[in-house]
Amino acid sequence: MKRCSLFISLALLAALSLSAQMLVGSYNIRYKNSGDSVKGNVWEKRCQVICDQVNFMSPDIFGTQEVLHGQLLDMLDRLDGYDYIGVGRDDGAKAGEYAAVLYKTDRLRLLDQGNFWLSETPDRPGLGWDAACVRVCSWGKFARQTASDDEAFYFFNLHMDHVGVTARREGAKLVVRKIREIAQGAPVIVTGDFNVDQTDEIYSIFTQSGLLVDSYNAARLRFAENGTFNSFNPDLYTESRIDHIFVSPGSRVDAYGVLTNGYWQPDEVSLATTIKGHDAPQEIDFARYIRRVPSDHYPVFVRLTL
Repeated sequence: MKRCSLFISLALLAALSLSAQMLVGSYNIRYKNSGDSVKGNVWEKRCQVICDQVNFMSPDIFGTQEVLHGQLLDMLDRLDGYDYIGVGRDDGAKAGEYAAVLYKTDRLRLLDQGNFWLSETPDRPGLGWDAACVRVCSWGKFARQTASDDEAFYFFNLHMDHVGVTARREGAKLVVRKIREIAQGAPVIVTGDFNVDQTDEIYSIFTQSGLLVDSYNAARLRFAENGTFNSFNPDLYTESRIDHIFVSPGSRVDAYGVLTNGYWQPDEVSLATTIKGHDAPQEIDFARYIRRVPSDHYPVFVRLTL
């Protein structure tokens, strides 16, 4: 009887641990613009690939960057069971890029939400310090559908400036202060395009805050054969990770991945030429297509238990 009780207890603990585990992500999808389209990186195709990839991975929650309002609507139309929080950075409504947080509504409950700007006036839209662009951080308080409000966690998502070093430094300090103020010791996940890699001193503002650890370093398993920026060229390699997922120190990070999936498109030559493979069945016809990536950033996904 004791053995039976022990088995049941262990099974319940395993089930609870599994139910508490989440898949989270960060994805800079690249804003829609005519210059990319001319080069063949057309949003309509990229959107399909991005959404198919996300639907396959099925993260509980993920942060996005560079999302224009029309792109957000396109994604919500294709994504399976997601809602979002966030605002356009330029006016706090729909203008400019969003740092939208998307979450599965059948897995997570939204308890609270807000936005602040990476500037000297964080309560309203505006340029900060030496930044080239207005920058916003969107956050939400969430709880699993099966959990109580007391088990809530906070999710912060941002896109730091690509030009202003002072803006990045002061913005990082501001984000750390806001996490202390808003989360007040609750578990935290921070995602984003930080525009600094793991060797930069601004990166250390987060990792030395006592509030956050890099999920890459904390992960038990890693699948990360490249950095996170590709410049729309799948042949490029870098060790720099500028898209990060930071988590509370007490979190258990089971797996970390940078997913380098791509897609293929024909050109005039490939349509006119058939190729046979080496040591392949001759019934198979190949064509030499152009390999593309759906964004100029690779997405990061992390499986963790807060």
